[in-house]
Amino acid sequence: MSSPDKLIIFDTTLRDGEQSPGASMTKDEKLRIAKALEKMRVDVIEAGFPIASVGDFEAVQAIAETVKDSTICGLARALEKDIDRAGEALKNANSGRIHTFIATSPIHMEQKLRMSPDQVVEQAIWAVKRARQYTDNVEFSAEDAGRSEIDFLCRIFEEVIKAGATTINVPDTVGYAMPQQFGETIRSLIERIPNSDKAIFSVHCHNDLGLAVANSLSAVKNGARQVECTINGLGERAGNASLEEVTMAVRTRPDFFDCNTGLDATQIVNCSRLVSSITGFPVQPNKAIVGANAFAHESGIHQDGVLKSRETYEIMRAQDVGWSQNRMVMGKHSGRNAFRTRLEELDITFDSEEELNDAFRRFKDLADKKHEIFDDDLQALVTDAGFSAENETVKLVSLKVCSETGEVPNASVVVSVNGEEASASEVGGGPVDAALKSIESIVKCGAELQLYSVNAITSGTDAQGEVTVRLQKDGRIVNGQGADTDIVIASAKAYINAVNKLLQDAQKAHPQKGEV
Repeated sequence: MSSPDKLIIFDTTLRDGEQSPGASMTKDEKLRIAKALEKMRVDVIEAGFPIASVGDFEAVQAIAETVKDSTICGLARALEKDIDRAGEALKNANSGRIHTFIATSPIHMEQKLRMSPDQVVEQAIWAVKRARQYTDNVEFSAEDAGRSEIDFLCRIFEEVIKAGATTINVPDTVGYAMPQQFGETIRSLIERIPNSDKAIFSVHCHNDLGLAVANSLSAVKNGARQVECTINGLGERAGNASLEEVTMAVRTRPDFFDCNTGLDATQIVNCSRLVSSITGFPVQPNKAIVGANAFAHESGIHQDGVLKSRETYEIMRAQDVGWSQNRMVMGKHSGRNAFRTRLEELDITFDSEEELNDAFRRFKDLADKKHEIFDDDLQALVTDAGFSAENETVKLVSLKVCSETGEVPNASVVVSVNGEEASASEVGGGPVDAALKSIESIVKCGAELQLYSVNAITSGTDAQGEVTVRLQKDGRIVNGQGADTDIVIASAKAYINAVNKLLQDAQKAHPQKGEV
């Protein structure tokens, strides 16, 4: 059991966050994020859903074998194959947890599970006991608890605690709850369940009504001692409770909350940028804590107040969440050792000297185009290199565009497909449109372009542009990313990256699909 004044931070960026359309991550990308979460001292890392795919199983297994200071968790439906697969993935973890769940709301039991309440309780008890064969750290979730009857929740939670569940999670799966109501539900459950003192009560809130953080904090105020959240609030639909907002709310208001986290908050900004870079989901400028404007003051009144006393308009220090850390600025004269050292400080390592040499070559190419290279540039450079290494079906060989006032823009590309080069030329509404049409005429992907966005990685006119392209085909949605100081080239890279992802065969099962 945890100390009553300790709030456990359970990060599900690698599982629920990855369920955002197009946010799928490779094993190596998940490992990078897991290491960053460990460095931030996150208590529990939900690394994935092992039964979903071979790739997800291998990612959970790799994280379990690598991360030692955080508990590694695997999700499993209340099914034998799910639980056994999670147990296998976690067997080498220094500290492992199996997180099993079943739906408890009337609509889910009747329409999705087609099971009676008695059958659901019986299945939940069985699942917890099965998970206990692999670990004594078992979490049980009542899916759609926000719309479940409280008497039934009391009943099923009491029984699974008896069966050995050590964490009880109350998820607002569809973001339906209101803060006061949700807090009262948590307090009532803890008071009414006879053996509630034998487990940690947890919450997992979705942001459909923009209330995920508010609901989570209301639950904490009423006795919950674990919050399930994600970096940048990433997650299905409107996302999950934001880790950075929950953490800093509790830390900033010790007069209101009688608990605190053990997180190293100075790692928050770096972790936010890493997740944004890997998933291709940019952080909005006015996002609390990690947005570019989170600590910016333009109003003259605000500026005057902050200059006289920071506390007049800032309730926390920017450096406390990692904004004002000293960062090494690198350039064309930086050597291989300085490059390697800075990447290691960013928790980026290479499996071979060949990979390091390739990354260093990319760094030098970038340094010829850009005077100063910052940490964000390095993150994007390594992410871009990882994409190229893993998706080799289609590669960009060369690109030429012409855009002139009064003339129709046109582009000519040479693309390598399975090692064979092909060329094409197309016109378009702009140079980017022409470039992507040229690539499509070769690869004939046939996907629908759902999103095209551009984000400057750093400031300045020589900044790298990071482009995200979202494609949909046959029900599958992928994000492609590319970075370059030339925005047209970055766009071409992003489109090719998305096409390569669509060409991959692996497709995951959704953890909330399939009958239990």
